[in-house]
Amino acid sequence: MRTHKSMKNIDKNLLREIITHKDFSGSVSFMEPMKDHTSLRIGGQADVFAVPKEAISLKNMLFALKEEGIPFIPVGGGTNMLVRDNGIEGVVISLKNFERMDIVGKERDSVMIYIESGAPLQKLVSLSRDNGYSGIEGLIGIPGSIGGAVSGNAGSFGYSVKDVLISATLMDADGEVTEINADRLRLGYRSSRIPQGSIILSAIIEMRPNSKEDVKKKMKEFIKEKRERHPLSELSAGCVFRNPEGMSAGRLIDEAGCKGMKIGEVEVSGLHANYFVNKGNATASDFIRLMDEVSKRVRKAFGINLEPEIRIIGRR
Repeated sequence: MRTHKSMKNIDKNLLREIITHKDFSGSVSFMEPMKDHTSLRIGGQADVFAVPKEAISLKNMLFALKEEGIPFIPVGGGTNMLVRDNGIEGVVISLKNFERMDIVGKERDSVMIYIESGAPLQKLVSLSRDNGYSGIEGLIGIPGSIGGAVSGNAGSFGYSVKDVLISATLMDADGEVTEINADRLRLGYRSSRIPQGSIILSAIIEMRPNSKEDVKKKMKEFIKEKRERHPLSELSAGCVFRNPEGMSAGRLIDEAGCKGMKIGEVEVSGLHANYFVNKGNATASDFIRLMDEVSKRVRKAFGINLEPEIRIIGRR
């Protein structure tokens, strides 16, 4: 197995040449602040931040990175993610240019949508609302990209990506592209079995035609409730901890007396205790310290170990 090279030993010009040595369309930047690419506005610098324009550029870049033993990590909308203060070693690959969406099949009782992984989830929600397509009403207001929504099986109000996903197309570290049926991805509670090192390129979604009025009414009710219960206007990464089976992590955190607790510039939301918000210039270390303290108090009060839902990445 090829070992990863130390990024300190590779100069920028050589690295740019490695990434773009074959046909490559897109942009490459160095020492990119990840706080500019996450919903929390927290995070150190990525050694390299690459934004391929299309799949062939992504394939060529992955091939070059593998040849040189340079690590990479894909990102979508930067939600549900905490980047450590010391940044990310290797190449962060942004898929924000992968945002095409098309209706690829339509019958009396179903509509099939092709959507690329970098497209915002709310782009699909808007299509559903504007055309009266039912099946994802509860996903309104959830930030992030389609790729992240598939990988984490995003859901709310009893709706989830699992209910509408037909298949996903993946690219592995060798640049090989495979379409995989949804049942093979093993989508569970905020989880999936996407093969390690693979990148989601696109998904096929199936929804049901319905009246526009019904779909809009449900979405209006759901977003109203979310705005009342969740700090949507503040900087957060969504829910920090997974709900233990049959329980609410937010309620456990609240009942353990943690609502409003603050470390540095990170605070447990007063609206929803499973949201931690950046009140200014928060650091990842403060966020993690707050997670540890909240976990400790919940464990002491209820004997329950909370598991992170948020994805923590980067150098320790």
